[in-house]
Amino acid sequence: MGRGKIVIRRIDNSTSRQVTFSKRRNGLLKKAKELGILCDAEVGVIIFSSTGKLYDYASSSMRSVIDRYKKVKEEDYQLANQTSEVKFWQREAAMLRQQLQNLQENHRQMMGEELTGLSVKDLQSLENQLEMSLRGVRTRKDQILLDEIHELNQKGSLIHQENLELYDKVYGSRGKNGISRNAILTNGLSINEDPHVPVNLQLCQPQQQNSENTSGATELG
Repeated sequence: MGRGKIVIRRIDNSTSRQVTFSKRRNGLLKKAKELGILCDAEVGVIIFSSTGKLYDYASSSMRSVIDRYKKVKEEDYQLANQTSEVKFWQREAAMLRQQLQNLQENHRQMMGEELTGLSVKDLQSLENQLEMSLRGVRTRKDQILLDEIHELNQKGSLIHQENLELYDKVYGSRGKNGISRNAILTNGLSINEDPHVPVNLQLCQPQQQNSENTSGATELG
């Protein structure tokens, strides 16, 4: 009569559990030793009993087996991290390529190209974006021109003041032959102009040219 199949579960009886542990422990260590000899494998087995007692076997040295195990696990961990990092950057690259494609498509549409697939609502939205962009460009241009005019006015006032001081140093309050400094300043002012008021530049909007002919037509007899 053959042996019945043993259910793999914890043995409740402590005596039976200890007997089973001893038998299977010896069998496991024996199998490990045979595996190392027959297959030229480096084998290490560590067993702790329920009471905390240690049983071990190593085909060469337990220290060398443990060190080799740690080294291999670290290499596997690094390889897994590298693989995960490569997959992460691949996903990032795919997202960036998609964003670049969307930006290129949007740029072409703003340049008036590839508008066939757009609806009236999309075209209206694109038109609003272009108008807002144009207003922003004009505002920035006007601001730059105003800043340049302000800077030129400041430079003109500074040059005017330096001319006054230079004239006072050379000729005094009145020049030769009794001519006042107001009449011979080098900034182009006439005698009647006030030398203390610098010329101010202003930004004016360009006037539209009227192309219509205002002269009367000549009638032929």
